[in-house]
Amino acid sequence: MSDTVRLHESWKMPLAAEFASPYMAELKRFLLAEKARGARIFPRGSEYFRALDLTPLDRVRVVILGQDPYHGVGQAHGLCFSVQPGVRPPPSLQNIYKELETDLGIARPRHGFLEHWARQGVLLLNSVLTVEMGRAAAHQGKGWERFTDAVIRLVNARQEPVVFMLWGAYAQRKAAFVDAARHLVLKAAHPSPLSAHNGFFGCRHFSKANAFLETKGLAPIEWALPEV
Repeated sequence: MSDTVRLHESWKMPLAAEFASPYMAELKRFLLAEKARGARIFPRGSEYFRALDLTPLDRVRVVILGQDPYHGVGQAHGLCFSVQPGVRPPPSLQNIYKELETDLGIARPRHGFLEHWARQGVLLLNSVLTVEMGRAAAHQGKGWERFTDAVIRLVNARQEPVVFMLWGAYAQRKAAFVDAARHLVLKAAHPSPLSAHNGFFGCRHFSKANAFLETKGLAPIEWALPEV
C-alpha cells in the first residue's frame, strides 16, 4: 500500500505476512490502476486502515463487522457504519441509534461519527476496505476479504475475551470460526431498513456487550457519543 497508509504499531508485525503477500501486491496494483483510469475511491488512502489505526490489537474489546464502505461523497473514513462529521447518519446507522436508545436509553446523536467508540476498543471493521464512488461492492473479491479475515483471526486468537457483534448473514458467515467458548458472539439481523425489524431491533447487543465485559473484569464501552 502507499506510504501514506497509517495503522497502529500493534498490528504491523502480526499482519506483516499479509502485507508482503502476493494477493496484497495484486490488490495494490488494482487500486493504482483504478485511480489511473480516473476512478474516485473511498475512503482516501490514508484512511484505508483507520479502524486498525484507532483501535490497537491489544485493546480490542468489541468487534463490529460491516461489509463495504459507504460509496457516497464525503461519507466513508475507514470505520464501518461511521460517516464523517457534518454528514447525515445513513439509515442503517440511524437504526443502530434507535436500538441504542431502546437498549440503554441513550439519546440519538445528531451526527454519525463513531471514532469515540473506536478509541475505546470497538474495532469497526469492514470486510472490504475500499469502494468506487457510486458503485457499491465494486471492490469485492479483490483481496480485501482475505486481509480482514486475517485481522479477525488475530482478534480471535487473543486470550482476553472479546465481544463480536455480527449483524446480518454476511458478518455471521465471515466470523463463523470465532471461538464462542472464549468470546461472546452476538448475532442479529442487519440494521438496514430492509431487515432491522426482522431481528435487529430488540437485540440489546450494547447492554449485553457491557454486561459481558464487566463479568470479565473489563471496562464497559461508553456508547454515548459526544458532540463533534
